[in-house]
Amino acid sequence: MPLATNRDRLVMLSVVGQVSPPRYDSRSPYRISHDGHPRVLPGTGGVTYNVRVGDRVRGLVGDHVEPAVSLKNPDETANGGLNVLACVGNRATVVSGAARGAEGVVTGKHGGVEHVMVDFPPETLDQMLPGDQVLVRGFGTGVAIDAFPRILCTNLDPDLLGRWLTEVRDERLVVPVAKTVPARVMGSGLGRDHVFRGDYDITLFDPATVEEFGLADLRLGDFVAILDADATYGRHYRGGAVSVGVVAHGDSIIAGHGPGVTGLLASREGEILPVLDPAANLADLLGLR
Repeated sequence: MPLATNRDRLVMLSVVGQVSPPRYDSRSPYRISHDGHPRVLPGTGGVTYNVRVGDRVRGLVGDHVEPAVSLKNPDETANGGLNVLACVGNRATVVSGAARGAEGVVTGKHGGVEHVMVDFPPETLDQMLPGDQVLVRGFGTGVAIDAFPRILCTNLDPDLLGRWLTEVRDERLVVPVAKTVPARVMGSGLGRDHVFRGDYDITLFDPATVEEFGLADLRLGDFVAILDADATYGRHYRGGAVSVGVVAHGDSIIAGHGPGVTGLLASREGEILPVLDPAANLADLLGLR
């Protein structure tokens, strides 16, 4: 049964972003790995032709790789509007360039670089260029679940919420996730005072933890539950809390970094019940592949 929400009272706004080109520091292209090796690798931005949600994050020869298309605005405040108001699952439409009229789906947000990622099919990606403009119908900021007012929902399209979350068990919200992750391995993004934009990195440098939680086959677009982590008023450790998000970008060699999780749900009172489901992925849920 669909969960009752405040969907009918939410405001939908247009936000536009440009396809962001890949950028490198003019002084040096090197990234220093957590174990002391300098590497030059593909990174963020641009049109990533051969990486989309549903693909595994480990094994790519890249660092913080963003799937499909990365959006950004040159104006900081306009980019803030794009990053806050675009929600995972929102419909996106190309409004300039050769792919004009093609439609895609928002799949995540990346802090630091302040990108919004959008998935498009391969035939659309082949037509897109840096600078092309994409319209997002920003809808979902402020969404709330009637039966769980203490669970914070962020960056979450109400239609995606309705397809993903359908069950309550023992007065807890059942949340299908592909993986659970212990708070002890969370890195970049920790301590930020809100989760309405950006992401929170899973570090994969401890082999025992990767083995214990099955993180070697983590996929872009996976829903994941971070255990003993609260994000209601900023990301921090809290025993018994659960934060849930979607894997938005790829792995990293840099200490404190790894696959980034865009926050979708947070409960500091333990009202979220994560249930493992290998198909709990945006690509599977929305039929994107």
